[in-house]
Amino acid sequence: MARKLRWFQDQLLRAKQTPVCRHTLERELKLEELEMKLTELETELLESNCNSEKLKRSYSELMEMGLVLHKTSTSFNSARRTADIQRRQPDLIVDAEDVNHPFLLEQVHEASINPSKQAQLGFVAGLVVNSKCHSFERILFHATRGNMYFKRSTQADFVADPASGEQVEKVVFIVFFAGERARLKITKICETFGVNRYPFPEDSARQGLMKVEVSTRLSELQATLNSGVVHRQNVFTNLGYNLDHWIGMVRREKAVYCALNMLSVDVTSKCLVAEGWCPVKTKPQIQDALQRATVDSNSQLSSIFHVVQTKESPPTFYETNKFTAPFQEIVNAYGVARYQEANPGCFTIVTFPFLFAVMFGDWGHGIALLSAALYLILKENHFESKKLGDFMTMAFGGRYIILLMSIFSIYTGFIYNEFFSVPIFIWDSAYSCRENDCSDASRIGLVKWSELPYPFGLDPAWHGSRTELPFTNSLKMKMSVLMGVSQLNLGLMLSWWNADFNHSKLDFWYQFVPQLLFLNSLFGYLSMLIVIKWCQGSKADLYHVMIYMFLSPSEPLGENQLFWGQNYFQRMLVMIALAAVPWMLFPKPFKLRKLHEQRMQGRIYGVLGGSDTESVDLEHEEEFNFNEIFVHQMIHTIEFVLGTVSNTASYLRLWALRFNFCFPLICKFYNRKASKCYKSSKGVK
Repeated sequence: MARKLRWFQDQLLRAKQTPVCRHTLERELKLEELEMKLTELETELLESNCNSEKLKRSYSELMEMGLVLHKTSTSFNSARRTADIQRRQPDLIVDAEDVNHPFLLEQVHEASINPSKQAQLGFVAGLVVNSKCHSFERILFHATRGNMYFKRSTQADFVADPASGEQVEKVVFIVFFAGERARLKITKICETFGVNRYPFPEDSARQGLMKVEVSTRLSELQATLNSGVVHRQNVFTNLGYNLDHWIGMVRREKAVYCALNMLSVDVTSKCLVAEGWCPVKTKPQIQDALQRATVDSNSQLSSIFHVVQTKESPPTFYETNKFTAPFQEIVNAYGVARYQEANPGCFTIVTFPFLFAVMFGDWGHGIALLSAALYLILKENHFESKKLGDFMTMAFGGRYIILLMSIFSIYTGFIYNEFFSVPIFIWDSAYSCRENDCSDASRIGLVKWSELPYPFGLDPAWHGSRTELPFTNSLKMKMSVLMGVSQLNLGLMLSWWNADFNHSKLDFWYQFVPQLLFLNSLFGYLSMLIVIKWCQGSKADLYHVMIYMFLSPSEPLGENQLFWGQNYFQRMLVMIALAAVPWMLFPKPFKLRKLHEQRMQGRIYGVLGGSDTESVDLEHEEEFNFNEIFVHQMIHTIEFVLGTVSNTASYLRLWALRFNFCFPLICKFYNRKASKCYKSSKGVK
C-alpha cells in the first residue's frame, strides 16, 4: 500500500496537481477496505494511462500523416500541372531546377496508367528529423548509387513524436527510386534513422478521401482524449483529497507492525513479550510511559515492566549531546568500547583538535576557521530546519570540532608565529641581519645580539634564514615524538583504569605492567633524551644512540653521552624491553587455564575478572579453549610490539604535514619569486 501511495504521489506530481487535505472525511476506512480501494484506483489509473498513451500515439501518427498528405499532394499536383503544360507546349522553357521533376512525376503518372511500368519507378513518403535530414539524404544517395531523387519540404514543422511524445522539428520528404532492391535499401535506412513512413495514394481522388478520413479520425481522437483528461482530472481530485490521510494511516499501521515484529508471542500467557536494554536511570521514565499508554488506550490490563537477570554483557551506550556527539562518532568509527570500559571519546575532545592545530598552526587560518564555526553555531536553529547537502551536513555536524580546532590553531599559530604563513614581529628579536636589507640572511645567517629568548613562541627571525630548516625540523620532529609517546601512555593508563574497575589482577600484572615497561624502555627513554638534550644544548646524535643501543650496547657513547652511567642504564632498558615480551605472552594464558581447572574441581567459585578472556560464566565453562586463548594472547602481544614502533613513527606526520604547510613560504624566501617557488616544489610534492 505504501508503494501504491508513492506511485499516486508521483502521478499527481506529473499531472502538476497539489494534494488538498480534506478537513472532514466521509467515513474512516479500515485497513482491508483501504487496500481494496488502492488496488482499484491503481488498476483504473494504469488502464487510463495505457489508453491515453495509445491514443496520443495514434493522434501523433495521424497528425504526421495529415502533414505528409497535405505537403506531398501539393508537390504532386504542382508537378503534374507543369508536366501537362510541357507536354502540350514542348517549346516552353522550364526552370533548370524543375527539369527533372516533370520527368519523374510523369513516369509515376504513366506507371499508374500502364501497370507494366509499376515495377520500374516507386516512391516513399514520410517525416524525418530536421537535424538528420542532410545525413539521411547523403546515405540514400550513396546506398542507391545516385539512382534516386530526394524531395523535401522547404519549411520544417514542430510535431509530437509518436514514440516519445515530445515536440520535434521534422520535415516532410519523398524519395523516388527504381527497382525492388532500391526499395529494400531505402526501407532499411528509414528504419535506422527512425523515420516514420506513411502511405500516399497516387490518385488525387483517393488523396482527397484520405484527407477527409484523417481529419475525421483526428476529431474523434481529440474528443476521446479530452474526455480521458476530464476523467483523470476527477480521479486525481478525489485522490488528492484523501491522499495525505491515507499516507498517515499506512505509516501508522506500518509502525505498529514494525513494533510487533520485535515482540515475541507467549502462547501460554497469551501476551506479547518485548525484551531489550535500557539505561538504569531511564527505568522510571519507561514505567511512566507504559502507564500513560495503558490509560490512553483504555486497556483493562496494564503493561508489566520487569527487570530480567541475565549474564549477557550489556551493549555500550554513551549519552552525548550536540557538543560531544561528533567526537564520539570519530571514536566509534574505529571501535566501540566494551560495557563499562573507559570512554576514550572524552580525551578525544582535546587531543583531536589539538593535533590538528599542531599540523596546521596559523592564527590567521585559525581566525578564518573560527569565524566559520561561530557562524554555524549561531545559525544552528536555522540550519537544523533545512535540508542540507552532503558537504554542508558534514560541516554543520562537526561545527564544535571546527570551533575547537580553530581555537587550538590560533594558539599554536602564535607559538609558530605565523599569520597566513607570514612571520609577525610582535616583540624584538634576539637576532639581527648583517646588512640593512637582510639580503644575506638566507646565505650567511643572522647575528645574535641579545641573550634573552623571544618572549613567546618561535623567533620570527628564523623564517627565511640559512638555518631555518635544520632548526624547525629538529624542533617539530622531536615535539611530535614527545606528543606521540604521551598519547600512547594515556592509552595504557586507560587500560589500567579498566583493569582496576573490573578488579582484574591478571590484566594489570600481565598486560598493563609489561606494556608500560616495553613502551617507556624504548620510546619513553628517547623522550627523556630529547628533553635532556634541549636543556643541555648538547649536539648528541640521538639516532646513533637509539640504533647502537641494540646493535652495540657495550660500545662507548663518546660525544653522544648525555649523563653519567648512560651506557649501563641503556643495557638495563634493553633487558627490560626483551623481558617484557614473554611477560606479556606466556603468564596470562597459563594462569587462566589454572583457574579454570580449579573451578572445574570445585575449589574456586565466582567469576574471573572483567576482561574478555576472564569473564566466563559457570554455565559455559566447558567452552574454555586454551589454544584459542594462547593464540589470541600471542596476536595481542605481536600487535602491541609492532604497534608501539609504528604508532610512534606515525606521529611524525605531525612534523611532515607541518613542513608541507610551511614549504611555500620557505621557498618564497629562498627564491624571491612565486614562479620559481612552484617549479622548485614540483619534485618535493
